[in-house]
Amino acid sequence: MGIGGCIGLIGVGAILTFATDWHSDSVNVDLVGLIMMAVGIIGIATFTSIARRRRAVVAPTVVQQDDRRGF
Repeated sequence: MGIGGCIGLIGVGAILTFATDWHSDSVNVDLVGLIMMAVGIIGIATFTSIARRRRAVVAPTVVQQDDRRGF
């Protein structure tokens, strides 16, 4: 799941929690929205930490040749 999916989860969760008046006897819609927002936030944190590790710059190794010959 990319960063767009995580932002989508946060958006849908916020809509379910704050912008709807739906009530169900079997499902708490507000709780489902909060869970979706939490999963989205965890997903963004995970995605950014993995992306930071991928973009780590590694210094190139320098190979020095010895011009002295063992004659």
